[in-house]
Amino acid sequence: MNVRTRSTRLALAALTALAGVAVAAVPAAAGTAASDSPRFLKASELPPHPTSPWTAGPVTAGQPDPLPMCFGEVLPSITSHRRFGTEYDTSALQATVVERDEQRAKDFAALLRKSLTDCAQKLMEQDPDITATQKYYGKLNVEEGAHVYGIHTASSWGSSDIGLFSVGRDGRTVTVVQWGQMGNFQHAQVADFKKTTVTAVNKLY
Repeated sequence: MNVRTRSTRLALAALTALAGVAVAAVPAAAGTAASDSPRFLKASELPPHPTSPWTAGPVTAGQPDPLPMCFGEVLPSITSHRRFGTEYDTSALQATVVERDEQRAKDFAALLRKSLTDCAQKLMEQDPDITATQKYYGKLNVEEGAHVYGIHTASSWGSSDIGLFSVGRDGRTVTVVQWGQMGNFQHAQVADFKKTTVTAVNKLY
């Protein structure tokens, strides 16, 4: 694996291959539009991009492919997800899991938060060419709560990516939202992302 490929996988915006995200035009899985299924964000509900509108892919059953960094490995097969992109180096993802009961959902949300809390250290352990730093932006008062994190990755050859993550829960349903682009913490649209997170959790049901 060459250096740039490894960067793409480990750097924060690698969720959807930062350079030129293409929203997959595949049909939504049967049943994802059912009235008792959680609803997903629309493109217009993401942090506004200054020069390009967001586009949204279909709500798709199963784990995202490729798996998002930081939390992708803990997503179960019952995950549903939607990818978003702009014409530039900006991407987003929402992944939602409906558990059998509230306690399992609470435990899963805690597992996701731990994955995000440990993410920067794990990235640097996996690749010595990556320097990662992170911030915790606090808890949002929406349904059973949502937590917001920021992670910046920089490589020894000059790449720099910033990403925001949130984990929220409504009853037995947990949703994760990720936003990423080239840049650093100064480029993180934290206030807008918090609004997006509140919307994502509120509109699940």
